[in-house]
Amino acid sequence: MADQAKLRPDGVELPLPRRLNSDHLRFATIMTLHRDAVHRQRPTYRDPLSGYTVFTAKFLADRDYCCASGCRHCPYEQLP
Repeated sequence: MADQAKLRPDGVELPLPRRLNSDHLRFATIMTLHRDAVHRQRPTYRDPLSGYTVFTAKFLADRDYCCASGCRHCPYEQLP
């Protein structure tokens, strides 16, 4: 487990720009999938480009620690 990090004020709503920039080709689609998964209380959604499973910010925040794996929707302040 990584050092304890603080939740960002907008961490559950917006991904870090270096992880998913608003200029990304599929930003709107990805954010819709993310919001839908959170609304349905699902911990993940399927990335439309890669097919990978992606954790939601809600799931990561509820987990209560940062794993320092570079998650797309990491709600914490730290991480390179």
